[in-house]
Amino acid sequence: MSPYLLQFPKRFFDILLSILVLPIALPIIFISAIIIYITDGGPIFIAQERVGMQSLPFKMFKIRTLQNQFKYTPGKQHDTSDILWIGVFLRKFRIDELPQIVNIFKGEMSWVGPRPEFPYFFEHYLKLNESYSKRQSCRPGITGLAQINDPNATPENTLEKLPFDLKYVQDATIWMDIHIMIKSFFAIWN
Repeated sequence: MSPYLLQFPKRFFDILLSILVLPIALPIIFISAIIIYITDGGPIFIAQERVGMQSLPFKMFKIRTLQNQFKYTPGKQHDTSDILWIGVFLRKFRIDELPQIVNIFKGEMSWVGPRPEFPYFFEHYLKLNESYSKRQSCRPGITGLAQINDPNATPENTLEKLPFDLKYVQDATIWMDIHIMIKSFFAIWN
């Protein structure tokens, strides 16, 4: 594993970036929450159980993008008719992920790392490939090397993305994190 992932600079980078992004993120989250509440009612945020560092479970926060009548089912691909009109926009620009800044402050996530998996899928992929557990040696991320190299991947492509996650775990540096963040930012606008 990369020594960078075990050192203070990684955590410092996460906290500093979260503090810098928070003044921009809070008004966007607030406006999104008002629109969701007015147009669909129900909860604004959801907390999904995911598998984090050292394979420990945690609740990952997101802005709700599905209509209130639909339940979030791990791995299910929803039709656009299931998604709120504002939810399409929130997903396209990854705004629904902004509440994960709370997970970063709590130390459950990082800005950059392998995406956190649902427990059921974690167990499934672990049975198919023992190396899958190595991605749990660092905090999961909002974005990662796999996301910028295969942005259109679906849950069925998880094992195809595994080499990118393992490369990150092995070679991560502050410069790699910055590079991934920049590429992720530009990928959102494509």
